[in-house]
Amino acid sequence: MNVDDLVMVSVDDHVIEPPGVFEGRLPARYVDVAPRFFRRSDGTMAWVYEGVEIPNTAVNAVAGRPKSEYGFEPVCLEEIRSGCHDIHARVRDMNANGLLGSMCFPSFVRFCGQIFLEHGERDQSAAMVRAYNDWHVDEWAGTYPGRFIPLALPMMWDPHLAAEEVRRVARKGCHAVTFSSNPHALGLPSLYTDHWDPFWRACVEEGTVVCMHLGSSSQVPKTSPDAPTEVIYSLSPIGLMEAACDILWSPVLRKFPELRFALSEGGIGWVPYFLERVDYIYSQTRHWTGMDLGGRLPSEIFSEHVILCFIDDAVGVDNRHRLNIDNLTWECDYPHSDSTWPRSPEMAMRYLGGLQDAEINKITHLNAMRHFHYDPFTHIPREQATVAALRRRAVGWDVEVRPTAHLRPTAASR
Repeated sequence: MNVDDLVMVSVDDHVIEPPGVFEGRLPARYVDVAPRFFRRSDGTMAWVYEGVEIPNTAVNAVAGRPKSEYGFEPVCLEEIRSGCHDIHARVRDMNANGLLGSMCFPSFVRFCGQIFLEHGERDQSAAMVRAYNDWHVDEWAGTYPGRFIPLALPMMWDPHLAAEEVRRVARKGCHAVTFSSNPHALGLPSLYTDHWDPFWRACVEEGTVVCMHLGSSSQVPKTSPDAPTEVIYSLSPIGLMEAACDILWSPVLRKFPELRFALSEGGIGWVPYFLERVDYIYSQTRHWTGMDLGGRLPSEIFSEHVILCFIDDAVGVDNRHRLNIDNLTWECDYPHSDSTWPRSPEMAMRYLGGLQDAEINKITHLNAMRHFHYDPFTHIPREQATVAALRRRAVGWDVEVRPTAHLRPTAASR
């Protein structure tokens, strides 16, 4: 397949929320306590909620910057591409990258809305989650039909409310919900309890995928306090390996055999060995632990129920015969430092180039379409959805790498 003929759908990107997320979406009694985006006296920007400032507004939103600046987190909107927070510019950035569709994880509220779990009384927090989801589904994902896979926050503190929210957003066409890769790490019941059963049941009944993003446990794997940044990045998939273990060995999938999980931004190269390992462990331990998987191997259960995604993973692609190719998806990770924007199709074809066209199509868009109930071709004819066709829409759009350090607020600008 030629790179120009690819149809690319990313199941893991990120939105840097614009200031007006909550405007016009809250009951009157909560308007004055909503999260607020403001500029400090020194020119830096932050969100504030319940007296807590969230200063890093961009969460590593470094698309379009030279790599030498990646270690300097943006501190104001002027330092990031408008495509990070403006839906119209985002679609232009997608077109320039030849990207048809995108699912965007949240930023300042954290991956599964931990800010509303940790702060505010419960009715207020629920109102904030609903308002955020309405903004995301109706405005962010809804402004350009066919271009986005909507993704909802849950009410992490109450599985019954979370179930209601899954059903509510499903009526809006949203069939993906973020969730923690380890709720126990957030002080919540683990997957080994029946606490989450109402939530799982709603996800099954609505065909909603539970997305566990790397870092959604609010923990960072680190070997020692003095370990360098490279150690944290090298170990980043560990949290999703832990989640994979909980998914397999907990009773969740035995109780809800139609439930689907997605391990977001976890890569796939580690999975073949992981599956080999859990099958061996099961053969050795089930006789004395009493673990009963109903006559199935752990690898079979994982391969049926768990959706995987990757940015750049030649080892994983080479070992695709050891994986369920119907559950493999691709990600761009815009605008984070791992992203391959604006040359994602070319980067992907370095390891997809040797595959059959049918395999490529599954990985680049068909699997995402099926799992997330996403049909962009009802809005955009397929021949207009290819890399080449979308890039023709973006002729003249600036995607040059530009330094932004000179835009950082200084004492003179305060």
